Amino acid sequence: MREQWGSRIGFILAAVGSAIGLGNIWRFGYMVYNNGGGAFLIPYFVALFCVGITLMILELALGHYTKGSAPLAFKKIYEKCEWVGWLGVLGGFVITTYYIVIIAWCLYYLVEIILFGLPSNPKTFFFNEVLNLSSGVGEIGSFVWGILLSVIVIWAINFLIVGCGVKKGLEKANKIFIPLLFLLIIILVIRGITLPGGLEGITWYLTPNFAVLKDPKIWLDAFSQIFFTLSLGFGIMIAYASYLPKKTDITTSAFTIALLNCGFSFLAGFAVFGTLGYMALKSGVPLNEVVSQGIALAFVTFPKAISLIPVGSVILGIIFFLALVIAGISSSVSLVEAIVSAIMDKFDISRRKALSIVTLLGLLGSSIYVTNAGLYWIDMIDHFASGYLLPIAGILEAIVVVWLFGGDKIIEYVNKLSEIKIGSWWKYLAGVFSPLVLSSLIVLDIYSLMHKPYGGYSWNYLGIAMLVIPLVFVVSFILSKIPWKSEVK
Repeated sequence: MREQWGSRIGFILAAVGSAIGLGNIWRFGYMVYNNGGGAFLIPYFVALFCVGITLMILELALGHYTKGSAPLAFKKIYEKCEWVGWLGVLGGFVITTYYIVIIAWCLYYLVEIILFGLPSNPKTFFFNEVLNLSSGVGEIGSFVWGILLSVIVIWAINFLIVGCGVKKGLEKANKIFIPLLFLLIIILVIRGITLPGGLEGITWYLTPNFAVLKDPKIWLDAFSQIFFTLSLGFGIMIAYASYLPKKTDITTSAFTIALLNCGFSFLAGFAVFGTLGYMALKSGVPLNEVVSQGIALAFVTFPKAISLIPVGSVILGIIFFLALVIAGISSSVSLVEAIVSAIMDKFDISRRKALSIVTLLGLLGSSIYVTNAGLYWIDMIDHFASGYLLPIAGILEAIVVVWLFGGDKIIEYVNKLSEIKIGSWWKYLAGVFSPLVLSSLIVLDIYSLMHKPYGGYSWNYLGIAMLVIPLVFVVSFILSKIPWKSEVK
């Protein structure tokens, strides 16, 4: 008998935990900064309702209807498309192998702050001491032992949580993680906005530059952020929904998960920009000169800003990195669960055996990222895994469910269970608009690559990183051809 969530709130918290990840804290803030401040929120919320909630309803409905992981779900609705389910799950597994390494950086940083306080020079500390970064992608060097140990710890935590099952593991952990995560962020928000210059930073964060709305890039960035931040395309929400009881309000659940996730991102922006506003004031430079992109924002700029705070800087540093670790783990366990659930369904083996296989393969896959050149390889692999594999999985998922299985069947099924009814408009948002938007993201990046290699890397190395795309396709097809160990009903 398939496992079930202990309560609806447990499911919601686990799904929100999956959606809220490291990117909600650092990527969202940078996207807002880079796209006209508050103006970015307009396309962001348009994307939330047009693509985010639309595809969330699709994935929850699919998992609930079929009572299976992504591969099993696609096999049940259209037998020849089992491989589409594997594509999303395996793409998610590739991402897990380096996502856990980034969480390990956060853990290492957290331990360092607890033991020795905030570093005086975060840039030197992070790149030279934490990562021990080599001068180029080809200089792999050796393992960075501190990060390797941290990766083993994070994989072990994932093993313990996922190994305890749906109710006693995933649900119980997220009932602790998510309230704690919101509490930590609220503390950072309050401290950030009460600092001198904090309100100026918040004003900058919320003040829109409407002129940028004419630029297609801001719209594509917003849709990209929504798709990735809601954990769509990984097979996670399909697996999570398969553990729901028969009578579950699908539409309300989709709205709740999406709004809580995006609300957290919006809230985290206050913490980030309030603190950066203080840093700009203390440094005597404009805010746009202290903000750094992505990883540098989390590991260099924000720690530097916190270190300038005269009272309680170490405590705030601990809170910030603890929040990152919790956000990362709440997402990583869902990524691991998606592939574990698929293996359990396909090969009819125990959770512990499937989890052991995934953990061992995951540790092996993480090994390249804990070398001296690890950051470079994460950057390249992530570009092709999250930039191509996941959108492709999302496109194929929408086409198979809406046009091959039948969007009208999904609408009828969802409306029987939900207080909020969806109409035929949903079918066209999910089956036409969403695939067009995701296709645009891929086409735009291909166009960019034709003019300039990504990140300035040599095509020799980018070519190796790109192999992840055909490799995942091939493995997906192979797995779909292997007979199921138990009868599929």
